[in-house]
Amino acid sequence: MGATAEEPPPGIDEAATMADVSFAASASALAEAIADTDAVFAWHSVRELLPEVWPKAGRLRWIQSASDGVDWLLFPELVDSDVVVTNARGIFDRAIAEYVVGLMLAFAKDLLGVFEGHRQREWRHRPTELLAGKRLLVAGVGPIGRAIGRAGRDLGMEVRGVGRRARSGDDVFQSIAGTDGLAAAAGWADYVVDALPATPATRHLFDASVFDSMRRSARFINVGRGTTVVEGALIDAIREERIGGAALDVFEREPLPSDSPFWELPNTIVSPHMSGDFEGWLEAVVRLFVENLRRFVAGRPLLNVVDKREGYVVEPSP
Repeated sequence: MGATAEEPPPGIDEAATMADVSFAASASALAEAIADTDAVFAWHSVRELLPEVWPKAGRLRWIQSASDGVDWLLFPELVDSDVVVTNARGIFDRAIAEYVVGLMLAFAKDLLGVFEGHRQREWRHRPTELLAGKRLLVAGVGPIGRAIGRAGRDLGMEVRGVGRRARSGDDVFQSIAGTDGLAAAAGWADYVVDALPATPATRHLFDASVFDSMRRSARFINVGRGTTVVEGALIDAIREERIGGAALDVFEREPLPSDSPFWELPNTIVSPHMSGDFEGWLEAVVRLFVENLRRFVAGRPLLNVVDKREGYVVEPSP
C-alpha cells in the first residue's frame, strides 16, 4: 500500500517468492486488490487509503507498517477488528539517537552561532558548553528512548526517563517517572527529549505547565510525534525566553507550513521529520517485512505486534 510497480520497495522481490504481490498507491487500486488480500505492507503513510476500502477487506489478517509510529493507521474499525498490526520497531533506534546527540551538540557548541559567524565573516571566539555532566530527560522509554538514553550516558550525562508509570531505574535510566510527573521531571533537566508515540494518552502531554517548569537554559528536542506537544505553548516559551531553545523534527501538521512561526523563532532548529532516515533504512524495513511474511506464511508469531489500543508495541515480540 502506497507503492507502485514502477517504484517498488527495494528488495520486495523476495516477498514474491512466498505470496502473490500487488501494488496499490491509490484508493481505487487498493479497492480493487483488497478483497483478495490477506496482508498489507503499509509502505507510505497515506492516512485515507485503508479506511476508505475497509468494508471490502474481508480476508485481511495482518498489516505491517513501514514506520515505528502507527497512529496514522489506527482508525476505529481497524482497532476493533482481529487484524494484527506490526511496526518497524528496532529499525530507527540508533539513527534517532545519533540525531539527538547531533542536536544537543549543536546547542552546546553553539553551532548555529558558528554557522552565522561564518556567513557574516565574523571572527568571535567564545567558550562552549560540555555535555558531560548535563542532565538529560527522555520522555518515552521504549527502544528509541533507551537508545537516546544510552547515547547520553556515553557522553557522561545524567539520564532519567519518563514512562507510562513511575518505576525504579535500570542500566540506562537513573530513575523513571510516570507521565503524571512529567512537569516535575522536566524541571530537573538541561535537555528534555520527547520520544513519545502518538496515542490518546500522550496527546498534548507537553503543555504550558511542562514548559513553565523547565529551566530557562534548558533545551527541548522532539523526535517523537508533533501531537504530543501544545505547539502554541512551546512557541510562547521560546519567544518569551522561558526555555533556552528547541530542536523539532516532528510537528502536528506536516509538512510544516511556510508561514509557521517555528521557522523564524530564535534558538530553534527545524528539520523535516528525518531523524530516523539513515542511508539503507528502506532496505532494512523491507527485510523486516519479508521476515514477518515468512512467519505469517508459516503460522509463526510475528515480530513487533502492536497493541492497537495503546498504539505501540507494549512488550517485546518473540
